[in-house]
Amino acid sequence: MAEPSASASSVPEFVPSTDGVEVAVYDLGGPADSTAPLLVLCHATGFCGGVWRPIAAELTDQFRCVTLDFRAHGRSVLPEGVDLHWRGMGQDLLAVVEALRSCNLTTGPMVAAGHSMGAASIVMAELASPGTFERAWGFEPILFSADMIPTQSVSAAGDVLMDSPLVEATRHRRATFDSPAQAIERYASRPPLSLLDPIMLEAYVEHGFEQLADGSITLRCRPEHEAEIFAYSVCGAYEHLGDVRLPFQVGASGDDHPAAAVARSICADHDAFSLADYSDLTHLGVLEAPSRIAADIRAWLS
Repeated sequence: MAEPSASASSVPEFVPSTDGVEVAVYDLGGPADSTAPLLVLCHATGFCGGVWRPIAAELTDQFRCVTLDFRAHGRSVLPEGVDLHWRGMGQDLLAVVEALRSCNLTTGPMVAAGHSMGAASIVMAELASPGTFERAWGFEPILFSADMIPTQSVSAAGDVLMDSPLVEATRHRRATFDSPAQAIERYASRPPLSLLDPIMLEAYVEHGFEQLADGSITLRCRPEHEAEIFAYSVCGAYEHLGDVRLPFQVGASGDDHPAAAVARSICADHDAFSLADYSDLTHLGVLEAPSRIAADIRAWLS
């Protein structure tokens, strides 16, 4: 990976990961001081690195901020036939970390923040390579064990697959809109995306969609890929959380999503994880209250 410039860039670098995946990486800017901490920002399923831009803008006075598009998301390149088990997300993050270290973007500590799948990827990376990060913050990491999944099947490779209405609904979600304005109007009119802060919704539509030749836009994370990712949401990390030594603050919302209950139980059961209460938010909390989330990330990672 070439050394990024000191200013934020909208042009991704590409980092080779496992399975032939090419991960898109974005330097969002930060202090020119090479000793500044480097903050890696990890997105949730179906979103992309670009949704972190409004939050990063409030942190680049202190942190050098970098984000990535996990496989099947954003501008990352996914070869045909690659399954979307979450172990690959952890491998994508580790590949990016190795590339960032090799280009000497910073000599300071490396820290991370993530949302949902992105937060789980930090845990997976830390389990695979302890000491990858110095501290981490995550909003409702999806860390389910197989016995938490009420309806399931098993893949040909022996992995647990979640069977749920969410998976089927995602597979059939609308992928294409006539314009960005049409997408924003539709999303802002119905939950759950109607809960998003307008600046975060705009960032999602700007970076999570590709413009087509006729002027319409289509999701970069294809619905069938997003559905497959949801199906593979038993990532295998839950049973090993006791091995995590990384100081990790976990945000938990007040909605009835299973991730909220799991986040609270993880913090109750494991010393490395401490709870941050967001009972007024939902599982999409990172996208609902960006300034508040930025302040809390700063406070914990500092």
